[in-house]
Amino acid sequence: MKLYDFAPSSAAYRVRIALNLKGLSADRVDVNLTDSEHLTDAYRAVNAQSLVPSLEHEGAVLTQSLAILEYLDERFPQRPLLPQDLVQRAQQRALAYSVACEIHPIQNLRIRRYLASEMGQDEAATNQWVRHWIDLGLQAIETQAPQAGFLGGTQPMFADLVVVPQVFNAVRFGADVDSIPRLMGIYERCNALAAFADAHPSAPAS
Repeated sequence: MKLYDFAPSSAAYRVRIALNLKGLSADRVDVNLTDSEHLTDAYRAVNAQSLVPSLEHEGAVLTQSLAILEYLDERFPQRPLLPQDLVQRAQQRALAYSVACEIHPIQNLRIRRYLASEMGQDEAATNQWVRHWIDLGLQAIETQAPQAGFLGGTQPMFADLVVVPQVFNAVRFGADVDSIPRLMGIYERCNALAAFADAHPSAPAS
C-alpha cells in the first residue's frame, strides 16, 4: 500500500488517521504542495486532479479522501469507522461532508493562491477569508457535538477523522476556537490517542 501524502494536508491527515486506527501501514510518498510537486506530469499521471491524498493498493489508485476512507472501511472491516445503524451512518457522513464539501474546499491551498495571484488579495485578506468560512462551518457543527466523548460516541468514528483535521486548520489559521468548546474537547481527546497523534502533521513520518 502506498499513500501519496503531504503532512499539512487535512485531507491526507484524515487518511493517515484511518490507517492508524485500522492498524494498516502504507509507504508514504511526500508530494510537497508548497513546492508545487502536485502539478508535475509525474504526479498528474497518478492523480489527474493534482490533489492529495492518493492511495495505491492492489493495482488500483484511489483518490478523494472520503472515498478512500470508505474503501478502507469496506476492505478492512476491523475497527469500523461507520456504525451499523443506517441513521447513525448517515449522520456521521453528514458531519464529515459538512467539512469536506462546505469548509475545506474553499480554504485550501489552491484557493488561497488564486485569491492572492488572480484576485490581488494580500495575506491578511486571504487569511480573513479562510477564518470566515472555518468559523461559519465549525460553529454549525459545534451545535451537533456532544459535551463528552467523540462525534462517534464512545470512540472516534468517521466524522471525527474529518473534523479533527479541520479543527487543526482552525487553530493554524487563528480562527475563533473559543466559540467551539465542544469540538475543541473532542480535538484534545482524539489527539490523546496514538492513532491521531501519530497522524498529526507535526509527527515524524514513519
